[in-house]
Amino acid sequence: MTNNKLQMENTKLQIDAKGLHYRELNERIYQAVNNGVKEIILDNVNGQRYIGTGLKGKDIKITINGIPGNDLAAFMDGPRIIVNSNAQDGVGNTMNTGEIIIHGDAGDIVGHSMRGGKIFIKGNVGYRVGIHMKAYKEFYPVIVVGGKAYDFLGEYMSGGMIIVLGLNKDKTLSIVGNYTGTGMHGGTIYIRGNVQEYQLGKEVGLNTPNEEEKKLLQKYIIEYFHFFNFPSKKILAEEIINSEFVKLYPKYLRPYGRLYNY
Repeated sequence: MTNNKLQMENTKLQIDAKGLHYRELNERIYQAVNNGVKEIILDNVNGQRYIGTGLKGKDIKITINGIPGNDLAAFMDGPRIIVNSNAQDGVGNTMNTGEIIIHGDAGDIVGHSMRGGKIFIKGNVGYRVGIHMKAYKEFYPVIVVGGKAYDFLGEYMSGGMIIVLGLNKDKTLSIVGNYTGTGMHGGTIYIRGNVQEYQLGKEVGLNTPNEEEKKLLQKYIIEYFHFFNFPSKKILAEEIINSEFVKLYPKYLRPYGRLYNY
């Protein structure tokens, strides 16, 4: 091991992030990618911000052992990031493409202004997840939450898909908070379980997914089970799909348009 605690073999690099300022850590990551490194393992991460921000390349994989700080993978375009713990706020902020897999919980504003790619979270998420999510041409963002989400899920959402599974939760309790879908004017939210009208923003309607939508749901749920090593992925996904799901959709394309018309 060198003095700067780097280990590199061919296209694989391991970095001990203990005590490193986030700027230094990110500079090492960018330098490694520029030098052709395809797989990076970060050990002892403890709140360093902006990991993976702006990285490009579909063949790049970053594994994080520890808890990354805010804005993990912001503006990311292509790589896969795996977090073997929890993550803080702003995961996938304005990301373009790529995958983020979190083996724990995540904080607030996950997927803020997310334009594409996929985020899979094994546990729970905080407030305002999916705020300002959007889809454009071939870009279609997806967030799958294995646990529950708190208030303002999908706020001002204009595209893409959010799936909340509520696994291992009491089915009699709601797995989303209040004001779900407030200001929503595009995209779809699927919630497995009980949702009351008072929990929803006035801009969203409530329905059940049709067979075509269930097939799409099943696709992403199988991916979720794959990333988190659930057994019998296809069978389990079919059981989940056949349980009670509700679909939230926007009732208006411009819910606040009348406020700005004189």
